[in-house]
Amino acid sequence: MEYRIMTEADIPLVTPLYMAYYNEKEEGEWTAQTVYKRIHQVLSREDPYCLVLGSGQTIIAFAIGYFEQYDDGFAYDLVEIVVASDYQNQGIGTQFMEELERRVKEKGAMLIQLQSVNDAFHEHFYKKLGFRTASNLVLKTKMIGSP
Repeated sequence: MEYRIMTEADIPLVTPLYMAYYNEKEEGEWTAQTVYKRIHQVLSREDPYCLVLGSGQTIIAFAIGYFEQYDDGFAYDLVEIVVASDYQNQGIGTQFMEELERRVKEKGAMLIQLQSVNDAFHEHFYKKLGFRTASNLVLKTKMIGSP
């Protein structure tokens, strides 16, 4: 297994992982089309950094995100990280995050930021990696129509 930069050609390879995780574990309603659009939106941004772990056509984990410029430095926005169900709870997600952190730091990021579901599972995973809940930011939402 090796780490490599994700390309658009990888989207069909990661789509089943994405759909399995979000549809089975988080009760989502993702389709191949909506997954493609979600990932492609990140890949086509300015300064994307998306990473896969796998061998050949087999991908067992991936992360998508992008760099964002602030007045005092460069941040990496982690949009998604997914580990295939068969490989979860084996330390692969932790190793993946450590590799991602090393790589984005080498590229000049001063921090990694992400939005996460507010539950014990996600809190445990991110906390052990050193992530803390920001107390100076709050996510604001306003529904303006039906999906």
